[in-house]
Amino acid sequence: MIDNISLIAVFPEIILLVMACVIALFDLGVKSHTRTATYVVTMLTLAVVAALLANAATNGQTLYGFGNMVVSDVMSNWLKCFATIAVMVTLVYGRHYAAERDMLRGGELFVLSLFSLLGMFVMISGNNFLVIYMGVELLTLSSYALVALRRDYVLSVEAAMKYFVLGALASGFLLYGMSMLYGATGTLNLQEALTAIHSGQIKHQVLIFGLVFIVAGLAFKLGAVPFHMWIPDVYQGAPTAITLMIGGAPKLAAFAVLIRLLVEGLLPLAFDWQQMLMLLAIGSLAVGNLAAIAQTNIKRMLAYSTISHMGFVLIGMMSGIVMSHPGAAGNAYGASMFYVVSYVLTTLASFGVILLLTRSGFESEEISDLAGLNQRSPLYAGIMALCLFSLAGIPPMIGFYAKLAVLQALLASGGTLQLVLAVFAVMMSLVGAFYYLRVVKVMYFDAPSGSAGPITAPFEVRAVLSLNGALLLILGIVPGGLMALCANAVKQMLTT
Repeated sequence: MIDNISLIAVFPEIILLVMACVIALFDLGVKSHTRTATYVVTMLTLAVVAALLANAATNGQTLYGFGNMVVSDVMSNWLKCFATIAVMVTLVYGRHYAAERDMLRGGELFVLSLFSLLGMFVMISGNNFLVIYMGVELLTLSSYALVALRRDYVLSVEAAMKYFVLGALASGFLLYGMSMLYGATGTLNLQEALTAIHSGQIKHQVLIFGLVFIVAGLAFKLGAVPFHMWIPDVYQGAPTAITLMIGGAPKLAAFAVLIRLLVEGLLPLAFDWQQMLMLLAIGSLAVGNLAAIAQTNIKRMLAYSTISHMGFVLIGMMSGIVMSHPGAAGNAYGASMFYVVSYVLTTLASFGVILLLTRSGFESEEISDLAGLNQRSPLYAGIMALCLFSLAGIPPMIGFYAKLAVLQALLASGGTLQLVLAVFAVMMSLVGAFYYLRVVKVMYFDAPSGSAGPITAPFEVRAVLSLNGALLLILGIVPGGLMALCANAVKQMLTT
């Protein structure tokens, strides 16, 4: 029998699942080309879910449900709240783009977005190997369908096929690693696995074998080198609205799975997985930044940029515990969470501007398409410049403080190797500044092309995009509140 605590722990997930099914049926009677009624009901659903999650997060309770298979704590509730808001913003930016490209013949965009968000929720709250895997599969299967949603566009279908094949391979890695750990520990529960590993009665080689496969699967979901090969092709081939859908909110879920599996479940193996994360971080920073320089397609450039930013997230994750007092772990993981949140916020605004510049029959995908944007619209050029400055880590943007927090956590962990890695990360950030500033130069100093028409956008898009851009600056000037929120959420998770 299901107890009340279990139902309370997954109440947002229940609402999301029920409403996704209701909206799928409700859309059958909607005839509008832009699916306005479906869109409104979807946004209302997401707003209610976000409000419930924010309320649960501020209450500060930790609830375990369904035999400890799921957990509802401060960290999970905030991450789910941020993911819900990110999906809302994505739908605001992408609805008109989708309508112009005949992607709203049915309500698939909205229903699949809700199911992908439900997958993120399951990943974030999973306290069991199998539950986490179910969340991963729900998210990825919805994402495959979303990438192929523009059925008449060859690049989208090709991107979906690549994503499907490589995603299946990564899921196999993750599942095989989990099965190895289940065989070694005899349990699927993260806390019980932690206790079994702590006992010291399990062969270390078996645990490491399973750990390698789990880290490989997680690295694919994050897009870390050398498991990054899908990101540039999928980012470029997918419709731009879907690129934002798979490049924004899912990063929050991937971070949650990283911290659930490695910190909550496999903490005694920290010395081993931290070395793996270090290698992944070094490769991601180098390949991501160096490969981005050669790109002329802005979506592909931002894809390689994503790879480099995931390197910073991994640096934050590997900075806890080793050669430091236990209290530093919370600060390190909190800095990593802050980095993911700031990255998602910046990604939303940057792709929002790119979506704004597209029009019927024209995809704004090349860097040259941004030429003279300041002359066409100083506001949108300014927002894009804020995004690029934030991604480059230039003060006073939020991206600067995010990089600073991660590097401080790295240096606090002590050791010469950490110092060398911090210097390397800073050098790679300087390399990254080149390709971000190149886009700023194109927007402000190049002449617009003759075919560049006026920029028009609905009021809600202009309002949300302006707020999104303003937050990059405001949270960069006063980052203390968000940083404290992330640090407290992680510390509460570590102590319960």
